[in-house]
Amino acid sequence: MKKTSIYFFAFVLLNIVGYSQTNQNNQTKGSSDNLDRSVLPIKEPVYQAITELDARKAKAPARFQVKAPEKAPNVVIVLLDDIGYGHSSAFGGPINMPTLEKLSANGLKYNRFHTTALCSPTRTAILTGYNHHSNNAGAIMEVATAFPGNTGVRPQTITPIAEVLRLNGYSTAAFGKYHETPPWEGSVSGPYDRWPTGSGFDKFYGFIGGETNQYHPMVYDGTTRVYPNVEDPNYHFTNDMTDQAIAWMNTQQSLTPEKPFYMYFATGATHAPHHAPKEYVDKYKGKFSQGWDKLREETLARQKALGVVPKNTVLAPKPEVIKDWNKLTADEKRLFEKQMEVFAGFAEHTDEQVGRLVAALEERGELENTIFFYLVGDNGSSAEGGMIGMYNENTYFNGVQETLEMQLKVIDELGSEKAYNHFAAGWAVAGNTPFTWTKQVASNFGGTRNGLVLHWPAGIKSKNEVRSQFHHVVDVAPTIYAAVGIPSPRMVNGIEQKPIEGVSMNYSFENSKATDTRKTQYFEMIGNRAIYHEGWFAGTIHKAPWEASPRRPLAEDIWELYNVNEDYSLSKNLAAKNPAKLEELKKQFMEEAVKYNVLPIDDRSIERFDPVIAGRPDLMNGKTKLTLYEGAKGIPENAFINVKNTSLSITADVEVPANANGVIICQGGDFGGWSFYMKDGVPTYFYNWVGLEMFSVTASQKVPAGKHVIKMDFAYDGGGRGAGGIATISMDGTKIGEGKIAKTNSNTFGIDESADVGTDENTPVNPDYKKNEKFTGKIKSVTVETKPVKK
Repeated sequence: MKKTSIYFFAFVLLNIVGYSQTNQNNQTKGSSDNLDRSVLPIKEPVYQAITELDARKAKAPARFQVKAPEKAPNVVIVLLDDIGYGHSSAFGGPINMPTLEKLSANGLKYNRFHTTALCSPTRTAILTGYNHHSNNAGAIMEVATAFPGNTGVRPQTITPIAEVLRLNGYSTAAFGKYHETPPWEGSVSGPYDRWPTGSGFDKFYGFIGGETNQYHPMVYDGTTRVYPNVEDPNYHFTNDMTDQAIAWMNTQQSLTPEKPFYMYFATGATHAPHHAPKEYVDKYKGKFSQGWDKLREETLARQKALGVVPKNTVLAPKPEVIKDWNKLTADEKRLFEKQMEVFAGFAEHTDEQVGRLVAALEERGELENTIFFYLVGDNGSSAEGGMIGMYNENTYFNGVQETLEMQLKVIDELGSEKAYNHFAAGWAVAGNTPFTWTKQVASNFGGTRNGLVLHWPAGIKSKNEVRSQFHHVVDVAPTIYAAVGIPSPRMVNGIEQKPIEGVSMNYSFENSKATDTRKTQYFEMIGNRAIYHEGWFAGTIHKAPWEASPRRPLAEDIWELYNVNEDYSLSKNLAAKNPAKLEELKKQFMEEAVKYNVLPIDDRSIERFDPVIAGRPDLMNGKTKLTLYEGAKGIPENAFINVKNTSLSITADVEVPANANGVIICQGGDFGGWSFYMKDGVPTYFYNWVGLEMFSVTASQKVPAGKHVIKMDFAYDGGGRGAGGIATISMDGTKIGEGKIAKTNSNTFGIDESADVGTDENTPVNPDYKKNEKFTGKIKSVTVETKPVKK
């Protein structure tokens, strides 16, 4: 053997030994592949320097690649929105949901599984395995404050499941609703750290925010705004996101079938607006004529027959303010029946789309080894529709009360793109059977108990069984980690992680009688708060969803006490009989509240939509003047200057042809907003007041071709929020129009609408210029300036 060959052989041997030793440094006992997966990213080996000149005589070391543990399952989380424990057929409800039933027949139903009572907080807990206040998500992102526990910014000491799985060899994707991005980070200015693709997801297709118009959604692919074909008469966002999810999964499986994937599939359904294809609504015509009181009784009977509630469960009383069905007028019944028919059709349609996803998994042969979480709701059903429901949910956010007569005029439009509807609170209570309360009420299981179906044929032998261990959404992440065979990380990107706060549910898979591992769980939402501990539950109703203000100061709240091992529905208040136990639990709540940054409690709700009042960051940072340029569009409300409840001016430096048309600048859409536009050369300031009333001030003359400064000055009347004012239009300093805008939006123009220059995206503020909204002139700049209100 030549001497050089001996040297080469020795060198290669040293390289192999060096690689092996380095790899051993990344090992830990207990892992099937001996990688230390508690520190992420897993460190790549350090290779010894190569001294051989000729690549033909050298041997490359094995490529370092992090792979998921052998036989690791795919992970799919399906999360529905604003649907109650007693809505779905799988949990005794009246709504046909065959996909949910199919998965439960081959899997497990959890009937003591809990959420946080509101969407963003529940979702952060699901996506991380930490309590919502630990995630700084004490309420929805749009009402974040300056206090720890409520800032809306996920701390670096918490890493989402998606990033953990991605760094452990998974492909990751999110589809649908993502309500975890701070609202001031929702524009092109970013940062994108807390968008889905900055939180561990390779792929995202969906909307950023709390809800969306199913017919005209504001959609992003990654961080880029995209425009689905909403002109297709069959377009519906739930169908669209399902198409995207299946296409992504099929592509991923085509290229890397050996690589497991994690999919987060979070529908905007069944959150308001309740938008359902007509054929699904028609399925339920006449099915709710018995009313919500009888429906509660029927649902409880079915729940007992299915075994999803104990046989001794009694129906908890409904809130006193909810009228008895037999005391309603014929018109009230007619409207309310239609509202529920729409909601039921919406839910069945959503389950059918989940069924398409399940079928695609079956076709790929992946369903068997997919741990599939079907979470039937991120909180209890929503009573935010108030006593009579709404044709336009934007009225709720602006403190405007709709009337029965108003809704009856448009009853046939409910569920269609012409409406932005929500149902009456009585249906929410019925949907949360057998409990009393609803979404937002964290101190009652009606707000926090949601059905969970867990399906994993390769990992769970038990089939078609009910599990009654007490669990919470924070327990999803550790359950996934245990199924995959990886630890929750202790270090990510050099930052020490908080110990995970969830507990694994895997012990319950094969043992229905296993002792609960979750002994304690606190609940808090906008002052409604409670504590569960070893079969006891204490809580206080601080404010109902339909109430404008809290019932009493926090320190004076009246607490209730329940033995939930014996009283599933929270029907027997034991506070008077066992005051010592109540005081013990109240003290324990305060200990948990301090531990998890729940304090101080902020019981304001709608007011916190204003960043100045809430004290959270604002992209405008107190600006009273904003200059925008052509092409500026799709700007979310929380990233735009606040023009509500104030005087303002809009100054447009433009060059126009004769008879110019189109929008100069606008904000909002067809359910509330304003627009400054031109039609046939005439400027108009148009105000759409929460979709109910329209006001316009039109100039008395045309703007001739050429360069001009067109201005609108609005003098706010003052005297409170949502007042009107005088709008004055001028051209090159000369007044050419003036008129009254009688009312204005007080709090918001729409969660999924935007401000746009030179166009009007999503739905049009003024339907008269639909399809002709693009400005035909040249916009040099548009300056929006707010001004102090004259006393």
